[in-house]
Amino acid sequence: MENTKSPRILVFSTDKISDPGIDQAGLRKIHYSPSVYVISLPCSSGIKPRWVMHALEKGFDGVFIAADGHECSYSSHCPDFTNKIIEECQRQMKEKNISPKRIRMAAICSVCAEPFANHMANFTKILAELS
Repeated sequence: MENTKSPRILVFSTDKISDPGIDQAGLRKIHYSPSVYVISLPCSSGIKPRWVMHALEKGFDGVFIAADGHECSYSSHCPDFTNKIIEECQRQMKEKNISPKRIRMAAICSVCAEPFANHMANFTKILAELS
């Protein structure tokens, strides 16, 4: 029998911008994998590479950062800071022979229910191919 286990994805989401969009996906019953877990935080530029590495080392197949983009109320440089975090994560992942494809980022806004579900579907396919 074929293994149809869905990859586990940890999502770092921002409470003011991306959380409402993710919540809308649920409220509107837009399907995405039940193996997606969301952690909310104030700003995507506050994510620590060690959090990403810890998630991957503890069994998550991938990490998705639902970033604020230019809508961030904390810093106009949020996308630049978050991008540097992604680059550092990818560097550390390569050092540990973890595919850098296991981390993704996209700007998700408060009305992005469908785009979020689409990102989760695409990321799930990518992660399934890596397994």
